[in-house]
Amino acid sequence: MNADPSLDTVRIGIVSISDRASSGTYEDKGLPALREWLQQALHNPLVFEARLIPDEQGLISQTLIDLVDAGCSLVLTTGGTGPAIRDVTPEATLAVADKEMPGFGEQMRQISLRFVPTAILSRQVAVIRGNSLIINLPGQPKSITETLGGLKDAQGDSLVDGIFAAVPYCIDLIGGPYMQTRDAFCKAFRPKTAVRPYTAPL
Repeated sequence: MNADPSLDTVRIGIVSISDRASSGTYEDKGLPALREWLQQALHNPLVFEARLIPDEQGLISQTLIDLVDAGCSLVLTTGGTGPAIRDVTPEATLAVADKEMPGFGEQMRQISLRFVPTAILSRQVAVIRGNSLIINLPGQPKSITETLGGLKDAQGDSLVDGIFAAVPYCIDLIGGPYMQTRDAFCKAFRPKTAVRPYTAPL
């Protein structure tokens, strides 16, 4: 979808964490899913910093640090958040945190529990490092879409809010660029005093 060049450019880190995908055993689907969803969600021009890496805790932490240092206001990871021995994404994320934002993980699990009881095994976390928000997402594209965008009924009315509705205002509060959502796809929530008037170009 076309971006509006009058808006702030947003640099976003997207990180897919998988031993098998990073070794070429199978095709990574996390990065395309993240990129496609974000392009549909935002009017802003987007610059993606994409990384495909194995489940190595030190490498994950260093990748997150590098993306924050590169100016990414938002960093989204996918994969490595379960209870298996090689699942170390939450530990790697917490290791680089200035602040933890537990509400994101709580809401993601609430969304996923609508589908599978094993959602309680997921350990996604979200943190702030400097002026950046880092969020761990599930590994499957369908779950990525559900947790970011929430759930709607057959009439299109919201059943459960996705986590992305809170992301733009969080980015505002930590000094990042103003993110303008495509409201029909995913409407951001901001206090009225924080909303900038906007008319999408035709």
